Amino acid sequence: MPSLHSSERPPRKPRVAVVFGGRSSEHAISVLTAGAVLRAIDRAKYDVLPIGITTDGRWALTADDPERMAIANRALPSVDQLAESPDGSVVLPVDPASREVVYTEPGAVPKALGEVDVVFPVLHGPYGEDGTLQGLLELSGVPYVGAGVLASAVGMDKEYMKRVFTSFGLPVGPYEVIRPREWEHDPAAARERVVEFAAEHGWPVFVKPARAGSSMGISKVDDISGLEEAMAEARRHDPKVIVEALLSGREIECGVLEFEDGPRASVPAWIPPVTAHDFYDFEAKYIDSAEGVVPAPLTAEETAEVQRLAIAAFEAASCEGLVRADFFLTDEGEFVINEINTMPGFTPISMYPRMWQESGVSYPELIDRLLQAALRRSTGLR
Repeated sequence: MPSLHSSERPPRKPRVAVVFGGRSSEHAISVLTAGAVLRAIDRAKYDVLPIGITTDGRWALTADDPERMAIANRALPSVDQLAESPDGSVVLPVDPASREVVYTEPGAVPKALGEVDVVFPVLHGPYGEDGTLQGLLELSGVPYVGAGVLASAVGMDKEYMKRVFTSFGLPVGPYEVIRPREWEHDPAAARERVVEFAAEHGWPVFVKPARAGSSMGISKVDDISGLEEAMAEARRHDPKVIVEALLSGREIECGVLEFEDGPRASVPAWIPPVTAHDFYDFEAKYIDSAEGVVPAPLTAEETAEVQRLAIAAFEAASCEGLVRADFFLTDEGEFVINEINTMPGFTPISMYPRMWQESGVSYPELIDRLLQAALRRSTGLR
C-alpha cells in the first residue's frame, strides 16, 4: 500500500489543444465546430486548451466558452470575438523534444501554458485542412487528429482528389479544371472550354472553387450568360476553379471512422432536395439548417456498396482518423463519388456526427475515439 506521504503524483490527463478559426473563408464554420467539440469532450478524461486562429493568421488564446461559438441571430462567430487579448499570441513548439506552448503579449514576459499531448485541428479549408497545419505539427512532433499532410492536401484539392480516385478505379463524374493562368491570360479560351464541356455533358454546370468546402463559392450555371459571375464568385475563394456536370440522382453521404482494427463506415445519410435553395449551399447547410435523413432510404445492397466505396476512398487517399464521403446515387442506380472531407463539420446539425450517432457511436465517444487514434500514432513517416 503506498505511503500517505508518497511524493508520486497521479498520471496527468492528456492535454488537448483544440485549434480552430483560421484564414480561410470557412473561418466561422470552424468556430461552430470547435464549440461543439468543446461541449462534448470528456473533461474528466482530457484537459483542454482552446486556441483560435484569427482571419489574419494570429494564434490567439481564447475563452473556453462554447456558448459564444454559435450562430446568434443569423450572425456567425469569429475568433476575434473570442480572443482574450487583441495582441497576444500563442506559439507552438518547433522543437520535437518539447511540447511546451507559450503565450506572449507585447511588453510582457512570455508565459508558459504547459505541454500539449495532442492537437484537435478543427479547421476547415485552406491554411488548416489542406496539409499546411499538419506539416507544422509534423515538424513540431505533436500528434494530431485526422489526416496527414498528403491526405489532407488531396482531400482539399478537388482536381487531384478526383485524379487519385480515378487511378484507384473509383467512379467520379465529368469535370473540367480552369487554372489561374488560363483564366487570367486567355479567358476567352477558358470560356470556350466550359462551353464545349457543357455541350458534351449538358447545362446546367456547377462552378466551384477547387480548394474550398462548406459549399463556399459554388454557383449553379444554367447557360453561358451566368459563367462570368460564377467564375468571379469561385475565384473569390480560390484562383483555381473546377467545373462539374450535373448528376441527376440522390445525394448520399457516408462517414468513415478509424477503429483499432481499421476504418469502418457509418450508416449513410440522404440529403433531400432543398426546396428553398437552388442546391445544398452554405445557407441551406448552416443558416437554414437543412435536415438530412439518417439512415438513408437505401436497399441493403445499396447501403453496403456506398459503405464499401467510402472506405475505398478513405484508403485511396491514405486518410487517417475520419472522413465524410459524399456521393451521388444516379438515376441509373450507380454511385459516383463527389468528394471527401477530411475534417467534416462537427456542428450540432452536421451530418458526420449524426451518421455515427445512428451507427451507435455517441458524440462524446466519437471525439474520444478520434483523440485516442491520434495518440496511438506517431508523427513522421508511418
